[in-house]
Amino acid sequence: MDSQSASLLWIVVVAALIFDFANGWNDSANAIATVVSTRVLRPLWAVLIAGVLNFAGAFISVKVAKTIGGGLVDPMIVTHHVVLAAMISGALWVTVCTFLGLPISGSHSLIGGVMGAVMAGHGFDALKMGGIRTILLALLVSPILGFVLAYVLQYLTYIFASRMSPARVRSVFSRLQLVSMGYMAIQHGQNDAQKVMGVITMALIAGGHWPGLEAGIPLWVKLACAVAMGLGTAAGGWRVIRTLGMKLAHLQPIHGFAAETGAGCVLQIAASFGVPVSTTHTITGSVMGVGAFKSFSAVKWGIGTKILYAWILTFPATILLAYGLVRLLDLAGRLLP
Repeated sequence: MDSQSASLLWIVVVAALIFDFANGWNDSANAIATVVSTRVLRPLWAVLIAGVLNFAGAFISVKVAKTIGGGLVDPMIVTHHVVLAAMISGALWVTVCTFLGLPISGSHSLIGGVMGAVMAGHGFDALKMGGIRTILLALLVSPILGFVLAYVLQYLTYIFASRMSPARVRSVFSRLQLVSMGYMAIQHGQNDAQKVMGVITMALIAGGHWPGLEAGIPLWVKLACAVAMGLGTAAGGWRVIRTLGMKLAHLQPIHGFAAETGAGCVLQIAASFGVPVSTTHTITGSVMGVGAFKSFSAVKWGIGTKILYAWILTFPATILLAYGLVRLLDLAGRLLP
């Protein structure tokens, strides 16, 4: 391995970890928005706890990582330029949306970046459309399942709490929400940190530095991705937290418990099958589900529409950006000695 190839590989790894950090930064709202908005936990404690649990969740399984590493494209045809462009495009899009306070899908950003970069480098036929269709279907279905499951859980919790005083309800569900927040944070780590593990492993395989996905995920990759995701979550994307936890619907601890538990269950089911889904879409669907249970007007549908627009734009934006970056990197490679 020459020094130039080694340098490029490390640049790819750093870019992937920057994306992982940015993803955790935007997605911190997924785990803590409801627990902060209900004032069960102080914001600082919430992000620190979520960051630690994100780190722990990243080590539970590698099924999602293997799907990302080999389910989108054959790792053997991927170049470092392709992976670098995919990571840069995803990180830029996630960062811009975080500053705008928009909860968007890091999964969509990552997959869109990989698709655009691969098409620029190898053409459309290089994509594994069967795997991509499965992933896209799961990304579409997950917020619907989150909505339905959170709605049902909210109904059951209301039955459970029907004979309690308001003060007793808040006391009980404030404690239960600590558990549901932790559950959601662990599932977020299990799902989202693994996606970048898969991308880095794909780059290692492409460069001949790892035998293949059958050998699993290198330990140092697991550690690096878990740390980057945990630190990003601990940084806290406060504008996104306000959008998801305070603007979309007004929540009490009983609502936060149902939303987090419903979303966490969807994420755990998806991860058990190795299917990457959007934690952002899932928790947003769950928040809307508990809001709709209270009353249709309890959900700020105008805010939901803005979030929907950002979701719709994510795929074309990251595909086009990654496509253009690959072209620029290839041009630079030809011009430079």
